[in-house]
Amino acid sequence: MIEEFIEGVIEAQGVWLAYIVLIGGAGLLAYSVEKLISYLIRAALGLGISIFALAILFTGFEFDDTAIALVFSAGGLEQVALGTALGTALAITGITLAAAAIYRPFPVDVPRDYLLLFVLSPLILVPFIFISTLTFNHGLALAVIFVVLFGYIICREFQRDIPVFQDSEIAERIEVDGGVPIDRLSIENVDSRTILEDIPEDRFVADRPYEGLFWLTLAFVALGGVVAGAILLEASSEVIAETWGIEHTVFGATILTLVLTFENLLLTIEPIRRGVPEIGIGHVIGSVIFSVTANVGVIAFVADVVISRDVLIFHLPAVIVLTAVAAYFISTGWIRRRHGYILIALYTVYWIAAILIFGGVPIPDPL
Repeated sequence: MIEEFIEGVIEAQGVWLAYIVLIGGAGLLAYSVEKLISYLIRAALGLGISIFALAILFTGFEFDDTAIALVFSAGGLEQVALGTALGTALAITGITLAAAAIYRPFPVDVPRDYLLLFVLSPLILVPFIFISTLTFNHGLALAVIFVVLFGYIICREFQRDIPVFQDSEIAERIEVDGGVPIDRLSIENVDSRTILEDIPEDRFVADRPYEGLFWLTLAFVALGGVVAGAILLEASSEVIAETWGIEHTVFGATILTLVLTFENLLLTIEPIRRGVPEIGIGHVIGSVIFSVTANVGVIAFVADVVISRDVLIFHLPAVIVLTAVAAYFISTGWIRRRHGYILIALYTVYWIAAILIFGGVPIPDPL
């Protein structure tokens, strides 16, 4: 595995290299996210398709979490892998969306059928949880369900006269419209800059034949940078944790959780700062749907997963509640600061209850 190779190189050279890799990984991640957003906007305009659909495709897949889940499953830690999937779904709404709302309130306009899929996605796990043991066939079913849900959104985007968040005049007047009518915004909620600031790549790609496909290709490159930055962060943080003598579970609950959340925060807050919240909301909705369907399914591909009683009566219900509350806030048309405070308060209550009553939260013990 790439992460294990990086850890080996760092350990051979000394802990000083871990700090350098940590800083480098954070820088690569931030730079790649910035580029990914610029490329996705240009690809959507060049191809005449929905930014929201591209956002789900490029940012909704939790590649790093899936890689971690595969490693845990292969190592006989299926319960930990399942906890990682549920923990991600909780953190996406309880931390990422909450932080974005507190950072800057923003307008949203998500179709009701998309929100319904968002709310129902955690409920899809309920019958599988009652099975008590997930096998390969169950994992395959969950993966197929994800493909169906994702495919529905993509098909609906192509069928709509005006795809969600895509202003009909955006190609003629590139303004910070956040995907909703401009008169709904105030100067306090958006940057004064346009969402299409000049970037060096414009001189090579702009106004060329098949421009949209070029931008789409560059978006894949930027996505690779996001994944690489996350891997560098995870590998270096594990070495640093070992050096500090941090207990494995404590490391999972603190450093690794922060590392994984950092990536999601960038993918949500940066688009909002740039005036394209559709990418941030696409990331939130896509990540939750992916985590509770395909990500859980991938775990069952590798090993049978015995579902604990705590998942049924506490952890999954927490995911269901937080997702439903987030969906309600999105349905109002504005994500406001008070929404962020409520989400993070619910997430905090979940943590307190998990620790005091259930003895822990579903997060990885990675070492």
